[in-house]
Amino acid sequence: MILAYSDLNLTEKYSMDLEVKTEGSIVLLKPITKNLDASVSTDFKAKVMDLINQGNTCFLLDLSQVDFIDSSGLGAIISILKNLSLNNGNIVICEIKAPILNLFKLTRMDQIFKIYPHQKEAVDFLMPEKTPHS
Repeated sequence: MILAYSDLNLTEKYSMDLEVKTEGSIVLLKPITKNLDASVSTDFKAKVMDLINQGNTCFLLDLSQVDFIDSSGLGAIISILKNLSLNNGNIVICEIKAPILNLFKLTRMDQIFKIYPHQKEAVDFLMPEKTPHS
């Protein structure tokens, strides 16, 4: 289900495009930008914080459109994780491109975040199917 920002009570004050969908209790976030850097990281963080403040605690960050992340972008993602941790929430990352994955490894962020190559694996982790009893 795709929700408009107004459906999620996001204000119009943000300049960064962020696709927001829900799948069950999971909020799927997909930045529609090539660069998650100082020019958009504040807006990105504010949008996600609005969603957290609405009671959402389970997030999937799809980075398939992002080619570059600077320290501001990393800081925004880390800040979101810290806030979610305080609220017993979680965020996982998927569809990450090789240069960004290398950045996560270099900064050891790959040890902090669960990273999946595809959205399906990330959704399965966040919302595991119950196995039938034999």
